[in-house]
Formats: sequence, C-alpha cells, structure tokens
Amino acid sequence: MDISLTTPALLFPAVSLILLAYTNRFLALAALTRSLYERWGDTHDPKIPPQIENLRYRVRLIRRMQTLGVSAILLCVVAMFCLFENWLRAGAWFFGASLVALSLSLTISLHEIQLSGRALDMQLADMEAPAPPSSTL
Repeated sequence: MDISLTTPALLFPAVSLILLAYTNRFLALAALTRSLYERWGDTHDPKIPPQIENLRYRVRLIRRMQTLGVSAILLCVVAMFCLFENWLRAGAWFFGASLVALSLSLTISLHEIQLSGRALDMQLADMEAPAPPSSTL
C-alpha cells in the first residue's frame, strides 16, 4: 500500500468537526448538570442524584472521546512528518494508529449517544405516567 503525505491530511477536517461536536455535547451536559444541581438544592428530589450520576458517567465518556480525537489528530501530524521525511513505514504505522484512535473515539461516542437516548426515554416515560389524583376539597 502506498501512502502519500496528503492521505493523513484527509482526516483533519473530519476530526476537527467531530471534536467540535464532542465539545458541544460536553457544554450541553455541563449546563444540564448545573441546572440539576440547582434543582437538587431547592427540592432534594430523589430522582436527581441518579440523573447526576448518569451525567457524570457521560462527561467521563466525552472526555475520553475528546482525548482519543485529539490523539488521532496528533498521530496524523506525526504520520505526515514521517511521510515528509520519507519514512514510509513509520508514517503508515502512525496513520494506522490515528485511524484506530479515531475509531475508538467514534465507538465511545456511539455508546454515549445510546446512554443519552435511554436517559431521554426515561424522562419521557415519567411524563407519560398518569398524574396522581389531586385532592379537591
């Protein structure tokens, strides 16, 4: 397999957009966590701590996704440097490692999306549950 200097460069736009999406997810979770924390301080609703635990786990996943995404970019840069220096075998290995890091990042992202969907499903199920009868005097 022949690999040129431009091959690793093809990943830069994709990885940059993925990192932007990850950052947006992180910011949304941070805002939701702060909101839940304020609600917890006001109401001490027993449903909030499990939600916060779920968010804590998802934030850890997003940090891992971001770390692997940044690693993919760095490995691409190293691959491009190796190819620039005509170290073809090393360049191919670093590019392969970059693809592995990107694949792992996307796999974790898929898992986090599934968790997000389940959390929304639970919240929607709470809303669909019949309301307790109100006492009228």
